[in-house]
This record gives sequence, structure tokens and C-alpha cells, in this order.
Amino acid sequence: MRIIEHLNAFLASRTARNEVLRFALVGLCSVVLQYLAYYLLLFFLNPYIALPCSYLISLAFNFYLTTRFTFKVKASKKRGIGFLFSHLVNFLLQFVLLHVFMHCLHLPKQWALIPVLAVCVPVNFLLVRYFVKK
Repeated sequence: MRIIEHLNAFLASRTARNEVLRFALVGLCSVVLQYLAYYLLLFFLNPYIALPCSYLISLAFNFYLTTRFTFKVKASKKRGIGFLFSHLVNFLLQFVLLHVFMHCLHLPKQWALIPVLAVCVPVNFLLVRYFVKK
């Protein structure tokens, strides 16, 4: 119950709502960039290689916009490390879920990343916000 109370208090703040909206915009652009890169790389690579390559492309784009636009903080080594750690957790979650969706649920490799991203994006917001704003 305390988690819901904290979430409600967080969302009651105008600054927090604006952060969520900016995060959603940056996240949407990053997700689209990652998916397009993943889809194109599938023509040349297997999904387990295409995923990290597409993730790295999206990661660079995402870090720049997350610090400058979403949370409006100056990029620093400490924030960069926290951002990378949160994205490492997110990437590992994506990698495991991609395997589950392709091999356990038998989704085609071209579409398996879509439900993966639906799970990972909210988790990533919480992690990134914690490490970048801290």
C-alpha cells in the first residue's frame, strides 16, 4: 500500500508529471529507434546479436536526451554510471524476455521485441529516474 501512496504523491507533483511526459516522449523515440535498428539488423544478424547492437544505438541517443531534456540535469560521470547500470538491468531483462517470447511463446523474431519493450519500458523509467535524479 505504501508503494501506491508514494506513486500517487509523485504523480501529484507537476514537475513529476512533466518528467513522465518527457520520459515517455524520449522513450518512445528511443524504442522506435531500437526497434527499427533491430528489425534492419535481422537481415544480417541473428536476434541475439541484433538486440545488443540495436540497444547500444538507442542507449547513446537515450542518455543524451534523458539528461538534457527529460530530467534537465547536467550529464556527469556519476549519472552516466547510474544510467548505464539501470540500462544493463533493462538490457538483461530484454534479453531474457526476448528468448521467452521467441522460444517459449513462439512469437516470430520480427515481432518478439514488441511485448518485451512493453514490459521493460516502465521498469526502465523507475530505474533511470532513481539513478539520474539521485
